[in-house]
Amino acid sequence: AGFFLATLVALGKGAHNPLLRKPSEWFIFVFRGSPLFIQFFFAYFAFLQLKSVSPAFDPFTSAWLGALIVLFFNTACYAAEILYGAYRAVPNSDLEAARAYALSPFDRFRDVTFPTMMRLAWPAYTNEAIFLFHATTIVFLGAGFPVRRQSGDALYYAQYFAERTFNPFIAYPIVALYFVLATAILILMMRTVQVYLNRHLRNAR
Repeated sequence: AGFFLATLVALGKGAHNPLLRKPSEWFIFVFRGSPLFIQFFFAYFAFLQLKSVSPAFDPFTSAWLGALIVLFFNTACYAAEILYGAYRAVPNSDLEAARAYALSPFDRFRDVTFPTMMRLAWPAYTNEAIFLFHATTIVFLGAGFPVRRQSGDALYYAQYFAERTFNPFIAYPIVALYFVLATAILILMMRTVQVYLNRHLRNAR
């Protein structure tokens, strides 16, 4: 989900209109300039204040939703910077060719700018997706949101068995193996998309 917000923010940062460019620049600056661990604390405090105003905000103080929102905005800002760099790296020759074919601005973006931007940004965005997956462990390690005894949390079960068997060298390697396997699946999925984005190069060869 953060990918779609990142695309909008990247295009906003590349816009000539300062009403679009400045909010995008500040959004990226704030989330990239502050540690993720601190963002969890500030978000939890803000959600607690909102909860005191209205009980409707009670779910936001839990890890499954509150931390999810923080991760959503955090990955969106990092991915936005990646996509913005790719947006700026689109070759001018491609854009000039599109103008020579009298393509409208929307068609030029849809058929030339956006596909090229995705091809350039995808390897770096793959790293961001992996980091986001691994960053979920920070929530368990005391990032403000109550995650203890949360059903389905891998680190909770690892800690549970480690405390009762007094042997952390079994439970935690199992969790590490889980992350390795899940990361391998994620890389395979991202690699499949990358092959599809570069299918024209394969056809050329």
